[in-house]
Amino acid sequence: MRKFGLIGYPLSHSFSKKYFTEKFLREKISDCSYENYPMENLTRLKEFISANPELCGLNITIPFKKEILNYIDVTEQQVREIGAVNVLKIKRTGGKIQICGYNSDVTGIRDSIKPFFPDKGRNALIFGTGGSSGAVCYALKKLGFKVSLVSRIKKPGVLTYQEINSKIMDNTDLIVNTTPLGMFPDITSKPEIDYNLLKEKHILFDLVYNPEITSFLMMGKQRGCKIVTGLKMLYSQAERSWEIWNDVNL
Repeated sequence: MRKFGLIGYPLSHSFSKKYFTEKFLREKISDCSYENYPMENLTRLKEFISANPELCGLNITIPFKKEILNYIDVTEQQVREIGAVNVLKIKRTGGKIQICGYNSDVTGIRDSIKPFFPDKGRNALIFGTGGSSGAVCYALKKLGFKVSLVSRIKKPGVLTYQEINSKIMDNTDLIVNTTPLGMFPDITSKPEIDYNLLKEKHILFDLVYNPEITSFLMMGKQRGCKIVTGLKMLYSQAERSWEIWNDVNL
C-alpha cells in the first residue's frame, strides 16, 4: 500500500483527505491511501517518515510551508525562488531516505487566475507574507503582474492594511488573500481593509476554501466584484501533487 498524507496544524479545515479518498475510489486506485497527520512542530518529521516505510508523499499546509525547507534534501529551482514548499516526495533507495520538495500551489494559483487575465497581468495586492504568499507572488509575476505585499506588521517594501487607500485601490485589479483569516472555524474574520473602497472592476481571490465563500469574498461580492474561491486552486494543486508523486523523472 502506497501512503500519502497532509502535515500541518490544525487540520480541521482541510479537504485534502476527502479529495484524495474520493479520487482513489473514482479512479479505482486500490493500492493507495491518504491520511491527515496533524503535527504541532516538525522536530520529529524525519523520525515519522522513517517509521512509516510505505509513506511516499506528503502535502504541507500552514504553518510549515517555509519551515519545511530545513528538512528537505533536494529542491527544484522554482522552490528556491518561492521560498516555500507544499509537496514532499519521499524516495527510499538501499535503506537511505531522500526528501524532495516541490510547490504545487503555483499551478493552482495560475489555473485560478489566468482565465480572468488572458492577455497580460496588471496590478495585484497580496494579503499576507507567509508560505502561500511566496507562491502567489511567483505565479503572478510569471503572468506579468506587478505585485504589492500587505501585512499587519510594517516591513521594508510591504504595505500595512491601514495604508491601503483609495489611490492604491484604484490602481489595483486583483486582490489575493493568502492569510488564514476567514478559515473554518473562525469564519467571520477577514482582512482589515476599508471594503467601501472596493469597486466592480476588482477581482478578489481567497486561498481559503473552507468555507468556499469567505467573509472576504462575500464583502467583495456585495460590492459587485468578481470573486474566485480557493476550491479551484485546491483541486489544481492536488492534481499537480499527484503528478509529482508519480513522475519517475522527479
